[in-house]
Order: sequence, then structure tokens, then C-alpha cells
Amino acid sequence: MTHSQERVAFIAPFQTTVILFLSMRSSARTLALFAATLALAFTPALARASTSTQPAAVIYEGKATQLSSASIISTVGAPADLWLTLGDLTRATGFEVKPQGVCRAELCIPLPAKRKDEFLQKESGVTWFNLSAFARLLHQPVAYDATLATWDFGPRADAQNHFVESLEAPNFTLPDVNGKMHSLSDFRGKKVLLLTWASW
Repeated sequence: MTHSQERVAFIAPFQTTVILFLSMRSSARTLALFAATLALAFTPALARASTSTQPAAVIYEGKATQLSSASIISTVGAPADLWLTLGDLTRATGFEVKPQGVCRAELCIPLPAKRKDEFLQKESGVTWFNLSAFARLLHQPVAYDATLATWDFGPRADAQNHFVESLEAPNFTLPDVNGKMHSLSDFRGKKVLLLTWASW
């Protein structure tokens, strides 16, 4: 088939559809347009639910927790969301859902009243919490490895700002090329030049 034949083969069905559409009565055309508009409007909602319940792990503030149950919802054009039970929420993060908000010790973060369904859902008597949406609310960075079903939640904005305000880098410990461990705190009061490298 030549390029022009391919083009005709592609255009022909389209022309047929247009001719059929134009041959409709005015009221039928209006109805067809309305139906097409509705289909386009609801396509994202219908494409929402790629839902999988599988074992997953959460790393929160450096602590790794294997979840007893997790539901991962993928939406077309949006990042996947991690829903976990309230028990797993507390085990993994230390946060609890209370009437005044999501709390840990003296810290309490209220959920937006008009968006509660974005964070909490009840299904078969089990209440699920959207930890991904909560991280977005806190401007908390998140990394997700779909192959390992592992979520890594970085420091919250208030924790990040602490280092900016104090101009004091967080401590860490890493081995040198000979395997000897060094901590940044060992060099407090001295000038330190950090060189980083990654294979990717």
C-alpha cells in the first residue's frame, strides 16, 4: 500500500462518519454531540481505577515498615496513591486520625473539611487513609518504586526548613573507600568539602 493509499484508507472512515453525522436531523446531531461530550468528560473518572491490593513497604523518616495491607490506586496522568489502614498508618508514621486531625504527640494537622474523602475512605468496615495525599498536603517529597512496592517519604517541609534556618546540615554516617565509617558531626567546626557521585 502506497503512502497516498494509506492516507485514503485512514481518511475514508472519518469522511463516512462526518457524512453520516451531517445527514442526521438537527435534533439527532445535538443529541450525538451531547453524548460525545459526556463520554469525553467522564473518561478520566472511568480511567481512574487501576487499583491493586498488594504487600507494600513504607520508609518514613528513615524507619522501614512492612504494611499488613495496602491499596495502590493509579490514576491516568497522576501519581499513584498509597492507601493504608489506620493501624498501619500509626505503625509506619506514628500519626493517628483524631477528630481534630491527623496527630502525633503534640502535633496535629487538620484535614481540609471539603476534601476529607481525598484522605479517608471506609470500605467493608475498614477505614483507609491516603498517605500520598497527606504527603502532598504537607509538601512532603515521596519516591515510589513500583517493582518493589516501596514508598519512601522524605522530611516534611517544617523539618526541611529547620536546616535552612539553622544553616546546620543534618548528620549522616558513610564509609570511605577503605570501609572506615565517618560521620559529618566528626568534622563540626571544620571546613568540609563534600563530593557526591552516582552511577546513573
